[in-house]
Amino acid sequence: MNQATGWIDTALSAGPSVETIGTLGPAGTSSEQAALYLWADHGRGGPPAVRLYDTYEEAGDALRAGAVSHVVVANAYASVHAFYMDPSLRFAGAFLFDTPHYGIAVSQGHRIPKAARIATHPAPVPLVEELLPKEYSVAEIRYATSTSAAADQARRREADLALTTMPAAKAHSLEFISRTRPIRMLWSVFTLAGTDS
Repeated sequence: MNQATGWIDTALSAGPSVETIGTLGPAGTSSEQAALYLWADHGRGGPPAVRLYDTYEEAGDALRAGAVSHVVVANAYASVHAFYMDPSLRFAGAFLFDTPHYGIAVSQGHRIPKAARIATHPAPVPLVEELLPKEYSVAEIRYATSTSAAADQARRREADLALTTMPAAKAHSLEFISRTRPIRMLWSVFTLAGTDS
């Protein structure tokens, strides 16, 4: 494939296989889905070797410690620059991947106030205004470490609603009150500096 200088092959058409992938958890995050997609294309076979961490930084620590061979980080993550600038890490590639559908979800049986507390990861906050049904307004945005953690806040009723993904909503027994939509996102893959993969 002949590519113009400066363009990244985002189709995952080439590249070495990966042994284990670390990324942001818990189960149900867009990051987990992106890691499973990467595994399907470049995994060494067998069941997916994807390990989930509370933060991308913890996944990076696991990479430095040798617990995983690669880390997948969403380029929408505000601190992704730390991975690019870390001399112990090497950018291994990038790929485009549509996230699972995002939407506004509620714990079954929860009565939603007109001015609602909404849990969300910081990255998709602009979707709150787009997806929140017109009969509700935002009383407070409660930040969570992931879309799955946001869903858990709604499940525990620490928030009235969650901006979350379909897998996370299902995992936390939430139901959507809004339309849903995926986000086309760029995902970066990192490995240790000095490795061939």
